[in-house]
Amino acid sequence: MEQTFMKTKPILPLILSMSLPMVLSMMVASLYNIVDSYYVAKISEDAMTALSLVFPVQNLINAVTIGFSVGANAVISYHLGAQDQRRADAAAGQSIIYNALHGIVLTVVCIGIMPFFLRLFTTNRQVVDMGVRYSRIAFGFAVFMAVSMSMEKIFQAAGKMLITMVCMMSGCIANIILDPVLIFGLGPFPKMGIEGAALATGLGQVLSLLMYVICYAVGRFPVRIHFGADLLDLRLTKKMYSVGIPATLNLALPSLLISCLNIILSGYSQVYVLVLGVYYKLQTFLYLPANGIVQGMRPIIGYNFGAGEYARVRKIYRMALVLSACIMTAGTVLCWLIPGQLIGLFSTNTETIMAGSAALRIISMGFIVSAVSVISCGALEGLGMGSPSLIISLLRYAILIIPAAFILSRLLGATGVWHAFWVSELITAIIAYGIYHRKTLSYESADN
Repeated sequence: MEQTFMKTKPILPLILSMSLPMVLSMMVASLYNIVDSYYVAKISEDAMTALSLVFPVQNLINAVTIGFSVGANAVISYHLGAQDQRRADAAAGQSIIYNALHGIVLTVVCIGIMPFFLRLFTTNRQVVDMGVRYSRIAFGFAVFMAVSMSMEKIFQAAGKMLITMVCMMSGCIANIILDPVLIFGLGPFPKMGIEGAALATGLGQVLSLLMYVICYAVGRFPVRIHFGADLLDLRLTKKMYSVGIPATLNLALPSLLISCLNIILSGYSQVYVLVLGVYYKLQTFLYLPANGIVQGMRPIIGYNFGAGEYARVRKIYRMALVLSACIMTAGTVLCWLIPGQLIGLFSTNTETIMAGSAALRIISMGFIVSAVSVISCGALEGLGMGSPSLIISLLRYAILIIPAAFILSRLLGATGVWHAFWVSELITAIIAYGIYHRKTLSYESADN
């Protein structure tokens, strides 16, 4: 089988060969997020606030479509490792169909709730109007993004990381180019404002999907997507959702967290709501590359687990942890050295820059230790253990940080919210390390 290199190639070169294309892709994707916000901030501070308030719902759409695709990725990788081609192919077909349905439902529901959702956090009619206008266009492309996510994880499960990199980067680069063109009406294009940012995002997603389809059609691909009788294989469906639902919740939890923190921070000043939104744009530049390590690691772990190579699984986990910690260290240094310049990309308001700089320095104290939680979650998903991965994310994004933010804000004001980040990251990392090792040892013992 073409994928046997996943259990024979030395671990560090293997992880790097699988992860570096994803890290590069994720860095370009995070750059797109920053560029998108940079140009929206040029419209007005109200536009940037609207984008910040829309983000939790936008993240929910991403969570559902990516989370289910993670479940499909785990199932496909496992069956490839177990030399079961038929089930690997069937899982790929199911992934496309079910995720397209997810995209349709999300489009209708999320567009419908946006006016009510935005009014929960602001009484500024301009902010609400901009948020609704942006979301109607951006969410209208949810089906294209959903199918693109399925294709991405299918290619990753087969070890085709370079193809994934090219397809992802094509969409992101197109988005970066289209942002100023559509927002400000450059050349023959009309000036669309915040709608232009949404349209640029959607067109980038369509281009990525088109690239995946072309690569699949013209290339020799080890997984064949088909829509035959195996679409009714409920065992495969159950396996995908057993990992996909926890993975979805893992990715959706930041939306819950941001909404809760927005409620706390809005009691102090709208400036802090904007700072939180800016932070989550900036942190994508750090966590998306770390997620590139996870995406490279996940199919390798799944394949080796399916092949019974448990000692190799442990080594893969440790190496991925070291690489992720290096990325987090670099992010910490940047947040301490140039916080003002980073916040200044999105606001020229002196008060916002000062508040944001203080927030970045405090929050970044938890970056390095968070690598343990990030890698443990990804490894458990690769092993098909969605529930323990969900427990870690619940601790990180809800159970620990929300109460901590509420209590510390009462003691320290808005600054207490920023301290809640590193406190919860430290406690979660300790628990995550224990969960991962206990679960993997129990599976190995049961197999033996």
